[in-house]
Amino acid sequence: MIHLTSLDLSMAALLIVLLALISLAMELGLAKKIIIAGARTTVQLLLVGLVLRFLFDNVNAGVLILTALFMLFVAGREVVARQKRRFTGIWGLGIGTFSMFLSSFTIAIMALTVIINAEPWYEPRYAIPLLGMLLGNTMSGIAIGLDRLTTAAWEHRAIIEARLMLGQRADDAISRIRRDCIQNGLIPIINVMSVAGIVSLPGMMTGQILSGTPPIEAVKYQILILFLIAGGTGLGTVSAVWLGSRRLFDDRQRLRLDRLRKS
Repeated sequence: MIHLTSLDLSMAALLIVLLALISLAMELGLAKKIIIAGARTTVQLLLVGLVLRFLFDNVNAGVLILTALFMLFVAGREVVARQKRRFTGIWGLGIGTFSMFLSSFTIAIMALTVIINAEPWYEPRYAIPLLGMLLGNTMSGIAIGLDRLTTAAWEHRAIIEARLMLGQRADDAISRIRRDCIQNGLIPIINVMSVAGIVSLPGMMTGQILSGTPPIEAVKYQILILFLIAGGTGLGTVSAVWLGSRRLFDDRQRLRLDRLRKS
């Protein structure tokens, strides 16, 4: 494997500086955000590298579980941050976090114990990257689905309430919106699978090939990961949108938009 030096990374960082300068010249107002994002990427990934080295050298189920729960909490906070209109109270964090736990953790454990059959199942070299990819992609699907759900409910509140007055149950009054939200949450992963290997080489496969893994073996792992991500994204988005749609109504079948607040 060809090792990268600090000089190599500095040359790549010039592209970020160039992008910030373009933002300044075009008055896009993104220069500061670009520089901060680049700095955060560097610091965060270096810290992750140190943490992973520690985990790889000290295989321990307890430490792995604590790391996984921390990743889940951060992902849940990110889902909340992406909402234009979020649920109030613990529900704002709870719906997305619970849905990711239900989908990503279940699928990750199934993959580690049944498909990959890692020994032990909490081997960090497999568990952390797998869970990270599942959480990252599931998070995106859930964030899109919930954001679309709360925004659509607010914008079409008159239609939903009219359906309720005509005798429809809450589940029926919001069924079309809920279906559209789930579709929106699944579109990104469907697009990724549709063009994988033709338009783009997925990141994991590219990384394995660059590190010396035989191409066919890298392809098999990438197919596995994409299928796991699709399953996790689907289950997570469906459960989050379903829970969110239930939260929008009370026990008397009334639309409760006071349970939402603008970010």
